Amino acid sequence: MDAAKQRDFAIETTRRLRAAGFEAYWAGGCVRDQLLGRMAKDYDIATDALPEQIRDVFGRRRTLAIGAAFGVVTVLGPRGAGQIEVATFRRDDSYSDGRHPDQVTFTTAQEDAARRDFTINGLFYDPLNDEVIDFVGGRDDLQKCIVRAIGDPAARFSEDKLRMLRAVRFTANLEFTLDPATREAIVQMAPEISVVSAERIAAEMRTMLCDTRRGQALALLSDTGLWAAILPGELQLPVESAGRQTLELLDHLETNSFAAALATSLLLSVDADQAAAIGRHWKLSNAEIERTAWLVRNCRALDRAAQQYWPTVQRILVHDGSRELLAILRARVATGQADQADLDFVQERLSWPADRLNPPPLISGDDLIQHGLPPGKPFRSLLHKARDAQLLGQLTSRDQALEFVDRLVDQPEQ
Repeated sequence: MDAAKQRDFAIETTRRLRAAGFEAYWAGGCVRDQLLGRMAKDYDIATDALPEQIRDVFGRRRTLAIGAAFGVVTVLGPRGAGQIEVATFRRDDSYSDGRHPDQVTFTTAQEDAARRDFTINGLFYDPLNDEVIDFVGGRDDLQKCIVRAIGDPAARFSEDKLRMLRAVRFTANLEFTLDPATREAIVQMAPEISVVSAERIAAEMRTMLCDTRRGQALALLSDTGLWAAILPGELQLPVESAGRQTLELLDHLETNSFAAALATSLLLSVDADQAAAIGRHWKLSNAEIERTAWLVRNCRALDRAAQQYWPTVQRILVHDGSRELLAILRARVATGQADQADLDFVQERLSWPADRLNPPPLISGDDLIQHGLPPGKPFRSLLHKARDAQLLGQLTSRDQALEFVDRLVDQPEQ
């Protein structure tokens, strides 16, 4: 998606609503990002036009009414411009499930701002007149670098418990300070995050841990009690004992891999099975669960790599997760938790050509069958030992490998 085209589309959408006689402003994150000098990732528009009126302005073929019950209509842009959510000014009624309003009432811009989560997200912007409309003190909080709930923090979090995690994410991502009253409400209400779906929690954690300020995010999660609250209830994680070292690792981790960041958050506190349990608790994909557990299991596997049995190290370096494991090793070296010599050895081996680092096996199970050996459990051990000998440079041809296998088979059982 072209950022410039999307911005132009957001301006044009606002212009068309105004031309039709409605109020229309940019709302939420795109306003915050603009005032911070950041490129907005997407644009939302708030208006006094009702959903049916929005569809009349832009046409049925260019709009989607999936969220119309909550006053939200999606307007489809030209090629490369993406889409924009246009929402009618509304007031949310009670939140029985702690996640979604039971119903909404269409209202004014000021009341719409008051029902939003944080003051820095409650701003409106008129792109046609270059004017910020601020009913909640958000502009002042942006200047002071504060994340503050709009109105009563406990009320805002009672409406949608996920807002507690969002408060942490915004504070860390923007490198802001969390307002004391907002923070205290999170501390008091942290256990209530359990009503939020695992998928929504995982999405917030993915965003936090894939950001370069992930260390700050984890520290704030831990300090407010949210970290313990989003983990499986049966897992008692000794976060405090490993806290400082973990945060240092996260600060030095140079990858946007969610699995690597999650593994780094956990590797000083849990084993691979517990890491997998956390992944299942958050309903991560099987691939993410397996990769996270593999990284935790092998986080120290490259320590003293030059002194280890090369075939063992080689199998780790040719694993799909080796680059993520290397990023964790770099972070461990940077924080004094691993040796530079290990990193140098690993990087030197990874620079080898593929046919040297990971040459094709000299023999396979089919080769053993053709050689006259009956299929069975010993095949795995025979092939593994032949592969080790190949990686050590002791075998260089198929015939040598088969002769090696014959010697193994002829050896008397110990």
